Amino acid sequence: MMNFEGLDPGLGEYTPGLHGGLEPGLDSSMDPRLDPALLQGVELDPDALAVPVSESMHIVEGMYSELHSVAAEVGIPVTATHFDMQEELLWMGNHRGHASSFFGPTMGRYSSFQVHMTDDIRHIQSMETGVLFLTKNNLKCHTRGGLVMFDYPMEEGADMHSLILTDNNTLLMGGLQNYVAELDLTTVQETQKFTVEVPGVAIIRQSNRFFFCGHTSGKMSLRDVRTFKMEHEFDAFSGSLSDFDVHGNLLAACGFSSRGLNGLSCDRFLMVYDLRMMRAITPLQVHVDPLFLRFIPTYTSRLAIISQTGQCQFCEPTGLANLADIFHVNTVGQLLMSFDVSSSKQALSFGDSGGCVHLWSSAPEVSFNSYSRETELALPCLVDSLPQMDWNHELMPLSLLPMPLTSTEPLLSDWPAALITPSPRRAPPVDPEILRTMKTVGFIGYAPNPRTRPRNQVPYKIKDIELEYDSYNQVPESPIGRDEEPHLYMIPKKYRKVTIKYSKLGLEDFDFKHYNRTLFAGLEPHIPNAYCNCMIQVLYFLEPVRCLVQNHLCQKEFCLACELGFLFHMLDLSRGDPCQASNFLRAFRTIPEASALGLILADSDEQTGKARLGRLIQSWNRFILAQLHQETLEQEGPQAYRGASSSTLGSSGESVIGRLFGCEVENSSLCRCGKETVRASLTLLFTMHYPEQSSQDKTIDEYDFAEILKKSICLEQSTQAWCDNCEKYQPTVQTRNIRCLPDVLVINCEVNSAKEAEFWKAQTEYAYNKALKKEAAEPPKPKEPLPTEWCLEDELCNVEGLTFDTPAEDMKHVWIPLSLKMCISKTLEVSSLSEGEELTESEEAEGASIYDLVVTVSHIQDTRTGGNLVAHIKVGETYHQRKEGVTHQQWYLFNDFLIEPIDKAESAQFDVNWKLPAVLYYVKRNYHTKYDLRIKNPIDASVLLTEASLARKQRKSHATFIPLMVSEMPQSADLVGLDAEFVTLNQEEAELRSDGTKSTIKPSQMSVARITCVRGQGPNEGVPFIDDYISTQEQVVDYLTQYSGIKPGDLDAKISSKHLTTLKSTYLKLRFLIDTGVRFVGHGLQKDFRVINLMVPKEQVIDTVYLFHMPRKRMISLRFLAWYFLELNIQGETHDSIEDARTALQLYRKYLELSHNGVQDEFRKVLKALYEKGRKLDWKVPDIDSADGQGTAVFPSVMGL
Repeated sequence: MMNFEGLDPGLGEYTPGLHGGLEPGLDSSMDPRLDPALLQGVELDPDALAVPVSESMHIVEGMYSELHSVAAEVGIPVTATHFDMQEELLWMGNHRGHASSFFGPTMGRYSSFQVHMTDDIRHIQSMETGVLFLTKNNLKCHTRGGLVMFDYPMEEGADMHSLILTDNNTLLMGGLQNYVAELDLTTVQETQKFTVEVPGVAIIRQSNRFFFCGHTSGKMSLRDVRTFKMEHEFDAFSGSLSDFDVHGNLLAACGFSSRGLNGLSCDRFLMVYDLRMMRAITPLQVHVDPLFLRFIPTYTSRLAIISQTGQCQFCEPTGLANLADIFHVNTVGQLLMSFDVSSSKQALSFGDSGGCVHLWSSAPEVSFNSYSRETELALPCLVDSLPQMDWNHELMPLSLLPMPLTSTEPLLSDWPAALITPSPRRAPPVDPEILRTMKTVGFIGYAPNPRTRPRNQVPYKIKDIELEYDSYNQVPESPIGRDEEPHLYMIPKKYRKVTIKYSKLGLEDFDFKHYNRTLFAGLEPHIPNAYCNCMIQVLYFLEPVRCLVQNHLCQKEFCLACELGFLFHMLDLSRGDPCQASNFLRAFRTIPEASALGLILADSDEQTGKARLGRLIQSWNRFILAQLHQETLEQEGPQAYRGASSSTLGSSGESVIGRLFGCEVENSSLCRCGKETVRASLTLLFTMHYPEQSSQDKTIDEYDFAEILKKSICLEQSTQAWCDNCEKYQPTVQTRNIRCLPDVLVINCEVNSAKEAEFWKAQTEYAYNKALKKEAAEPPKPKEPLPTEWCLEDELCNVEGLTFDTPAEDMKHVWIPLSLKMCISKTLEVSSLSEGEELTESEEAEGASIYDLVVTVSHIQDTRTGGNLVAHIKVGETYHQRKEGVTHQQWYLFNDFLIEPIDKAESAQFDVNWKLPAVLYYVKRNYHTKYDLRIKNPIDASVLLTEASLARKQRKSHATFIPLMVSEMPQSADLVGLDAEFVTLNQEEAELRSDGTKSTIKPSQMSVARITCVRGQGPNEGVPFIDDYISTQEQVVDYLTQYSGIKPGDLDAKISSKHLTTLKSTYLKLRFLIDTGVRFVGHGLQKDFRVINLMVPKEQVIDTVYLFHMPRKRMISLRFLAWYFLELNIQGETHDSIEDARTALQLYRKYLELSHNGVQDEFRKVLKALYEKGRKLDWKVPDIDSADGQGTAVFPSVMGL
């Protein structure tokens, strides 16, 4: 526990007068292992020399005597001993990090294992579930059998000495450093650090009022149990503290006194303090040199004082020490290194420097704890103790009886050699297609996989119908999935989880058009929490929501309505290319309510499929509607962006979300005493509630969907609630009624268990059988063909093979109607509508409305990929008009970046074996006519004006840019030099193929850290007007300083000296520039805009990486181009975005100069010379100061070509 260096070497020699009361006449011949030098002038108790104690020996009750002694590891000092608080076990730890436990008073070996490879064990503490072992800078928890439960390493400078459990799940650790650490055992995380004075805390004890901390300086501090603040301090010893203990109102301590140059000497006076008056009482003089002390309160508050040489004395802390109370531990000449007392106070344990553990007890039948639980012992070996077999027994199996071989006939198991000779199966012939396409390198042949069979697998014999279904004219699955086994159940490929295959070029050579031949934009799935992609598409295709969020702009840094508006703007601009929801999801992760609802998924949950996506997307649906309602309802304060329009829909005092989805609900609670309480509220969606089925009757009754929906909206249920009249909780009938009909009826299906799935399945079967009976007398009609307008330009849809499906086939797996009729007269009336059915005049007069199904969100249960979410959306006329110039409505399947038109019947089909309903949207027919669907861009020029930095240390003298003046505001077609720098939030995940190539499974997640824009024309050309460092709240794993120039601390508002802003603020500046129509000049802008999450029209991007590029050749770095054409040496040690943006502008000017006559042949010669020079230099810029002249740019010599 303490450092024993510097102790007086004479501690083992005592004068004969010290032991005058002991029996004389003993010599060293009693035990040949004793060192005679240690016995000079020392008289020992002969009873203490025997190591084992025979069962017949009588032990006087209340007097401690040695019961047993065990050598754990001979010669290795025992640095810690501990009596288990739950079981009858004694633990020890030695100087080499090894732990052992011994069972009961006989000290039979129970377990033994290595805790640390090098460091000594300094403290042992037992818990309910395991045992804690503390070493110098490591805390490890093992089961009592030796299995590791957790391993908690500490920082390198730690020098821990003791720990104490403050409750079942928290502990404090102290040592020779300036802090005490608190650790949560549930999460195995450090919760806080308490600062203490140097040299730290070596011993910690606890009472109801205080933590008692012993310091090696000889002081003891009393600290508050809640705040750990120091309340009192006792200066006990001038040298150092050895040990102390607390009992009741007494604190006793032993230690060392300083003897000047002679070092430390053991002080034979114990310091005793009264904790009621907080002062010292009379010191207690003892007759041994105390190193350990412990209260042993049985009938009185006895103190046990132990010396290093093995002498033990008992005394009262307020009385005089008696020489007769001294006994000696037989350490065979070794020094005592550790000491502990059992919780029952019946047993003492001593560990010595020779590797022995000594057990002393006050009773022959000793018990370590008052109430110990039973220890789980290993089962005995049964090999040598086989049971006696009675072969005369009638039921005894004959196979158990050994029988001698008496017959000359061979045994049945003795097969002839011909049948047991190994005969390997011949390898199947190589596919001729592989031989035809194979290329040989050395003695190894390489060929593309013809995909005629799964790799390293033998396919099962799958039913013909499943193979036929699997190949039914579907979009092929992701390339990653093509190498895997075919699906064993009937999930069409377009519904399966799609994955992006990354190459060394990233996404540039991935064919997204293969999955999406429409002009609508998909969403990429590899971003954390992208499970909500389908619901983002749902909100986008609701026209009032799209217009609302695109008109919304507020000053909050993380506003989901603002981020949705930016994302929807990108979806508007896209012509079939996928977009990313990265900025929206970044803001989503910062919303506390989302985290509290469990909507923020860990990466492992998404990849392993542990997330319950069906339940998750319904919670997300409820959360996003409430969040948008709140954000667009809030009155905006002072405008964050001067001049921004304050007449946005979000600040009008009435939420469009509330008008669109909201439904006034009247909740009535009726107590059985007759008191009724009515409360009104606004609800944005409804949850389906299915009828309870009796456990005896396993048949499920038939219900109409409209009937279940009505009962779910007008819900009636019994529950316990507080009644003010009865003044207690009473059985209450709660009833819900609605006062008005919403424009958009949102339904969470709540099919979250097998019980609801079985109910849904039974209803679809009832509906299908009813449809079969209905069409029995009707002739089949041709199925409505898919429209051709959704295809890309110059591309016609293939409508060959038109099938004549019956309406009943369309009704398979369908329970929900495509249209509903809803009316509120006295009560709510809900009914299903047939196709083509309209309202009568009387129904219109009563206020009835028709609701059409426009959205179904499904959970695809795919055990191979973990499942995914897809949406069926009925896309309206305005969206087709904007994208394709045609006017019609069409259902589409949205599966991340896969988009495909589908039949309207398919949108309502739910085969619950693999496709579970999650969310339904019904809209009132022609509902959007009462909403203002005009979009006024809320971003104006004020976003470019001067703004304050978030950094506290940023000064104007350090400014790296000059903001634009009002007269300098950019116009359409103006040039702006742009460059961005990034940091890494998550490293990429990749796998190494068998041929040595690397395949990227998931790319690294980047975050923009710095964005620079420079003027592209005018007198201040090349002067930056934006140089923003982007503050981030997420953990950065790599600052990429060599490539980005970003250093740790640059993005921290507390210590950064840069112009620090939020991502939203800088994003608005770039959005304004894009909307204005400026042309951006830069190098590698495609990646920059992708990470910033901006969609920029191609005509507004001038990328120098493509200006100086020859087809099928490598891309050339900005540094090499600057050296070759401009004689500039840039990016020497690190990158600077201002320098890079200026250089890109100069390269564009050089490009215009070289191609001003429009003669392509001349410019092609220049590029050819550039590539030749690059190959000679291996594309490395030579040293400018090199003596061979290679540092001079060679472009001028090419001008004459």
